[in-house]
Amino acid sequence: MANALIIVDVQNDFCEGGSLAVAGGAGVAAEISRLLAAEPDRWDHVVATKDYHVDPGAHFGDPADYIDSWPVHCVVGTAGSEFHPELTTGPIEAIFHKGERAAAYSGFEGHADDGECLADWLRARGVDHVDLVGIATDHCVRATALDAAREGFVTTVLLDLTAAVAPETLDVALRAMEGAGVAMRGEPVIRAA
Repeated sequence: MANALIIVDVQNDFCEGGSLAVAGGAGVAAEISRLLAAEPDRWDHVVATKDYHVDPGAHFGDPADYIDSWPVHCVVGTAGSEFHPELTTGPIEAIFHKGERAAAYSGFEGHADDGECLADWLRARGVDHVDLVGIATDHCVRATALDAAREGFVTTVLLDLTAAVAPETLDVALRAMEGAGVAMRGEPVIRAA
């Protein structure tokens, strides 16, 4: 069997200077790139997810409540939806877009340009173990990890290669992932703004 790295939503709008910035996002992008350069053979496959909004309805709020609604972010065709420039994209084999017309936190809700979903893509390549990195630990990383475990993949979150929004939501996310059998490596980090 094979393993894969899933890079979750390392996009401009989720990094410093973006419309929904998570402190430390740019640092996460750089650290993921360093790891891929240092250990190019660690994973058989590398994929990424992107928030990719066209009109996600109530997911965009004005004002946003930061629970169910958020400021406008990662709109298709904008610089905010692009990968952060610190993220090396060469190793990425496929990108799974999510949330065009509704809220979507999990990469398993996304699809590649040909319409294939993430779970099917991974299974077609014999992947049984996935490692997750990216933004934000307490939202899209959490949702993607929970769905990976639900889909039957052995799932590990590399916490030191993630950035979280807030201590309270991070704590909830860590408990949820632990309860679902998701392994976690490294220390959870809340980076100072």
